Amino acid sequence: MTAPTYRALGRSGLQVSPLCFGGNVFGWTVDEATSFSLLDAWVDAGFNFIDTADVYSIWAPGHTGGESESIIGKWLRQSGKRSRVVIATKVGKPMGEGKKGLAPAYMRQAVEDSLRRLQTDHIDLYQSHDDDAGTPLADSLGAFGELVKAGKVRAIGASNFTAARLAEALDTSEKLGLPRYESLQPLYNLYDRATFEDELGPLCRQRGVGVINFYALASGFLTGKYRQAGDAAKSKRGVSTTGKYLNDRGLRILAALDEVAATLNAKPGQVAIAWLLAQPAVTSPIASATSLAQLDELLAAAQIKLDAAALATLNNASA
Repeated sequence: MTAPTYRALGRSGLQVSPLCFGGNVFGWTVDEATSFSLLDAWVDAGFNFIDTADVYSIWAPGHTGGESESIIGKWLRQSGKRSRVVIATKVGKPMGEGKKGLAPAYMRQAVEDSLRRLQTDHIDLYQSHDDDAGTPLADSLGAFGELVKAGKVRAIGASNFTAARLAEALDTSEKLGLPRYESLQPLYNLYDRATFEDELGPLCRQRGVGVINFYALASGFLTGKYRQAGDAAKSKRGVSTTGKYLNDRGLRILAALDEVAATLNAKPGQVAIAWLLAQPAVTSPIASATSLAQLDELLAAAQIKLDAAALATLNNASA
């Protein structure tokens, strides 16, 4: 397998692999030992981008948040691979009593907590997990600016922002001479296209903002493992996945993925990833794996180049 070609993330100066490993699984659906082996395999294959958040995985019984960051931190200390990876994490989702949002005082506390769990002295990409309408953008961006100046953060990004609010944030940074959001983390995949393609994608291309989209495989639907209602039992998120995606359009997309995959001797999920990699606005789609076999499939997907006919087949089916 040839080493991946890295891509510039916005104007941040960060160079990232064409796929980003989604760390939401660490400490949740994947235990510590498996997490370590997945991270080692990821880096050894030449991929360097890992995304997590302070809130992962607060939703799991008995968890308090920070589980994913803590596992990545242990791995960083044990493996000695900190210099080989770009670590992205997020702040802003509720972490307990009074712990949420993008108020400067809370951000200063949250970054220290993340740095401690990650066992590192800096975060490469620190992202607003949600927009915080209750805190002026200038205040949040000013706090990010302090963290960048202190060397605790290299670049900043936004997640779940609307196009209007992202544009406002970029304008605010420009006007006040503050660090700007260099990346956006939106929902985008072969099924979920409209919201991103209508406004966010054009804005990101126009302003030079990198895109690291989540749910690249539509919560597993685009792998083809959910094809009828009875398949919902196949995973923890199967019920919500089949509920949202299992319809005429979803089945049409799966049929197109099957068709293209057959010509390439690939799997539907790999073709769905390859489609994202061909989109000009996208820098590095986020996808996760819970086993080395799944990881190998992801790594192979980054090697697939779709021709115009394959892209047309997929675009027409998912229009």
